[in-house]
Amino acid sequence: MAASRKLRRLKRRSEFLAARNGRTERRKSLLVQAVRRAEPAGDWIGDGYTATKKIGHSPARSRAKRRLREAARLLLPELGEPGVDYVFIARGVTGGTDWAALLDDMKSALISLAPALGAPRDPS
Repeated sequence: MAASRKLRRLKRRSEFLAARNGRTERRKSLLVQAVRRAEPAGDWIGDGYTATKKIGHSPARSRAKRRLREAARLLLPELGEPGVDYVFIARGVTGGTDWAALLDDMKSALISLAPALGAPRDPS
């Protein structure tokens, strides 16, 4: 069942800003912002990645985002909620954090967000 969940990359600035108004979970190596979409959910999960210049120069930001993308690729189909957009924000230590620790941080954040983003209420 979880394998049928598709990921859709967030590309527009408005999608990233919308996630800012949702729930946020902070961990040592990343921040995760999540918001349920207003339009019909479908069976896909939105994912976006960002790293500010505080992280470092372009290679450091790129490495941090690559690591976040790979971790999300492994964890979102299982732990993400369909109809929800997730924005993963790199922190200063994201690029150098042990891979297992990064996965643990992301898994912990996604599990903590799940109850707050539960299935939408039936309008009837």
